[in-house]
Amino acid sequence: MTTHFITAEIDLNQNQEDLVETIKNTLSTQGEPLRWAVTEVDTNNQIATVEAVVTT
Repeated sequence: MTTHFITAEIDLNQNQEDLVETIKNTLSTQGEPLRWAVTEVDTNNQIATVEAVVTT
């Protein structure tokens, strides 16, 4: 098992009702998410930055 620190950008204009599911699905393309956090929100562009630790 290898752990990786990744950063992902999430478009807040899409699926606001299922934001947590959208984040989890985006992170799962890189591995199994262990923990994640929204670290920045760009309100002008409606993009959230998520930092996560995933295992592969």
